[in-house]
Amino acid sequence: MGRQPKTEADTVHDRIAVLRADRGVSRKELADAVGVHPQTIGYVERGDYSPSLALALRIARYFDLPVEAIFSLDPLPSLTQELLRRTS
Repeated sequence: MGRQPKTEADTVHDRIAVLRADRGVSRKELADAVGVHPQTIGYVERGDYSPSLALALRIARYFDLPVEAIFSLDPLPSLTQELLRRTS
């Protein structure tokens, strides 16, 4: 399914918690929709677990967003920073 990151360079950063909050989706609801245990969603959100490509794509499909809008190998800027950058 996925694995624990061995180094900081292996950590996959994500916006799952932000997207869940924005859409009012619980970890359990997301987990059920993408076919994993709710703990797996928590592990991915905390960076304790790197999702498999298949899981990342299922999560992106669930939120109807490109996978790179949710996941990154580099720390993601806050959405506020992104909006301010785009309006400047």
